[in-house]
Amino acid sequence: MPEGADAVDALYAHRGTRAVQRMVEYAPATGSLALWVHHLDVAQEIDAPKASNDGSTIRYSPSFERLSLPRQTGLVAHQVLHVALRHAPRYIELHRQLGDVDLELFNICADAIVNSALAHLSWLELETGAVLLEDLLAKVLGVRENGEKALLEWDLERLYRAIDDRARDNSRMLRSRKDGSKGKKGNQGEKSGQGSANSAQSERRTGNSAPRSDGPHSYLVRALGRNSSRDLVPTEEGADPQTEAAQSREWRERVLRGHAGDGNHSMLRALLADLPKVHTPWEQILRTQLARGLSLKRALNWSRPARSYIANQGRIASGKRMPWEPGWSSGKAVARLVVMIDVSGSIDDELLGRFTAEIAAITRRLEAKSVVIVGDLRVRKVEVFEPGRIDFNEVEFHGGGGTDFSPLLQEADRWRPDIGVFLTDLEGPATYRPGFQVIWAVPKAKADNPHPFGRKLVLE
Repeated sequence: MPEGADAVDALYAHRGTRAVQRMVEYAPATGSLALWVHHLDVAQEIDAPKASNDGSTIRYSPSFERLSLPRQTGLVAHQVLHVALRHAPRYIELHRQLGDVDLELFNICADAIVNSALAHLSWLELETGAVLLEDLLAKVLGVRENGEKALLEWDLERLYRAIDDRARDNSRMLRSRKDGSKGKKGNQGEKSGQGSANSAQSERRTGNSAPRSDGPHSYLVRALGRNSSRDLVPTEEGADPQTEAAQSREWRERVLRGHAGDGNHSMLRALLADLPKVHTPWEQILRTQLARGLSLKRALNWSRPARSYIANQGRIASGKRMPWEPGWSSGKAVARLVVMIDVSGSIDDELLGRFTAEIAAITRRLEAKSVVIVGDLRVRKVEVFEPGRIDFNEVEFHGGGGTDFSPLLQEADRWRPDIGVFLTDLEGPATYRPGFQVIWAVPKAKADNPHPFGRKLVLE
């Protein structure tokens, strides 16, 4: 059993150790980004890439050791930038937004950005046939820019949306339905035109029920990346919006500090437009807004003296009587929240579940009295809960038809709340304006709908 320094070396040794040391030697600040990443040696799998990552851990297969040191360094630097730029978690987030994201196309786009960022370094070697961002833009989109300009203008999500021109094959979708194959099981046997094997594999990953055939852009991108290994292995295990926002913020700061610290020796060719975007989760925004709205307001109480008046027994040092000084008390005994929910059929169950769970947690924490109003064109249900005891399982969310916000707002105003939250798609009139602050909680798909007053919060 190794002891002391030998034990530490054994614990942190992995197949990429020499490459990490070389990175830190040539680019101390940006190279040290590798020290924030987990490294893991794995057994060889069939067709496994020499190195891959899931967004936090770089995995090395035995074939990695057969590479030259400069080539190992290039591969480790490539994986480190994938992790630092949060490419795997961003795939998951984009998939949540679009519902269908081709992992192979996404991976090639991410590779192009990373390869262009590292292409200026002479002390490492990129993968043979590595796709560069400037080449992809020129050959696929007809956009001719040098590498530095391209890195400053294109982020991964914008690039992916620009090249993904896959179209659904309706005839094969109908044939699939006739055969009774649905979801992932049906996609496993699908074959499409150009890049059929890759498309089918991507469909299995994304779980889409209808396959999509490549358009001209998608086909060209696959052709450009045919010699590149697919090294992004996203996983949703432990995925949490608040945790991911904090990690994105940390990685963004590390990349910025490292680039500034290394100067001309930086691993990054230029500061990237692809730096991790920091989005504050809607749960955190809602929590902050409700905490402010439900905090008990202090009011002057002329029936009781201030503490300083009591401490001085109403007199100054010379014995003369002080003027009366009123004390403070809470404006009301219990804060009150009203939750209005549009059940006209536009809010899906998954989002409703997340929203109600967050509201329940907030009211328990703040010990606020809650009124839940459910309706569409009219008020269908009103439930009142004592402080900290809200239970949405007792509420029936049944409705349908059109939407009119005014009846729900009028009913809410009758309870004189401190603040109100309205879960809706904002597709309806609001002719009545209540006397309390309203937060309109809106699904991302309806984020562009205007709100009549108050504040809009987009639930992503």
